[in-house]
Amino acid sequence: MTNCTPSTIQFSPLNHKKIEANFTGGSITSDGGLLLLREVDKRISLTKRLSKLIADDRHESYVDHSTLHLLKQRVYAIAAGYEDVNDHEFLRQDTCFQTAVGREVVLASTPTLSRFENSIDKQSLNLIASEMAEHFIDSFSVPPKELILDVDPTPNNS
Repeated sequence: MTNCTPSTIQFSPLNHKKIEANFTGGSITSDGGLLLLREVDKRISLTKRLSKLIADDRHESYVDHSTLHLLKQRVYAIAAGYEDVNDHEFLRQDTCFQTAVGREVVLASTPTLSRFENSIDKQSLNLIASEMAEHFIDSFSVPPKELILDVDPTPNNS
């Protein structure tokens, strides 16, 4: 009989705790791919760089969730197909999702994420857009001589 169970997959640790994927049961999540996204983000530091561009006027003594953690929580959820902020009511409790974000506690609530999204000003958005363009250009070993942005002016009638 063929044994199709893959070997254990090791991920980088969180607070000196081992993180691994195995196929023996236990706590199960359908979002294990977030751990791969976490590894990519750790390598390229994109959310870390972008979080530094977002103005944060919150009073430090009332802050439970850093700008970086809020950004990771939102970006990772969107990457996993959870576009709606309401999805965070259950995602915030998911151990795999918490690990991907880099926290060992319940993540930000839907209202907190909504306030976060609505607090980002135009200047921060422009800085983020510039950083994303620079990141794209830096991904080439030789920067392209030209970038063409093909913006489709066709109205969406759906």
